[in-house]
Amino acid sequence: MPRSARRPVDIDHLNRYTGGDHAINEEVLRLFETSCTNIVAELERLAESSKLPQPAPEPAPESAKAWAHATHTLKGAARSVGAFELADVAEEAEKCGPADRLAAIAAIQKLKGQAEMVHRFIADFLRAPA
Repeated sequence: MPRSARRPVDIDHLNRYTGGDHAINEEVLRLFETSCTNIVAELERLAESSKLPQPAPEPAPESAKAWAHATHTLKGAARSVGAFELADVAEEAEKCGPADRLAAIAAIQKLKGQAEMVHRFIADFLRAPA
């Protein structure tokens, strides 16, 4: 199936890990939503912390490590629940970091847009009868 035709979350993929148990799917998706929201907020914080007067020194190595860890964690979590397009966007974001503030902000915007589609899909899934 072409990427553009994919659902934001591949429930069939998730079902392979949960045995199709709706209650487990709900729990996993709720945990993912919370994690995703927290990670995107952390990335925004890291990008904001790089707002320094010009000429700006390089961000602390801890910021670059935190960025890499957060984007890698989001990528893995998204893949585990079947949010493959979000995982792809997280992988793209993993390649930049707070040192390139404009790229970081653009990456965050893409992440937020894709995450919003995933959140809407999850909300619809959770409202649907089991």
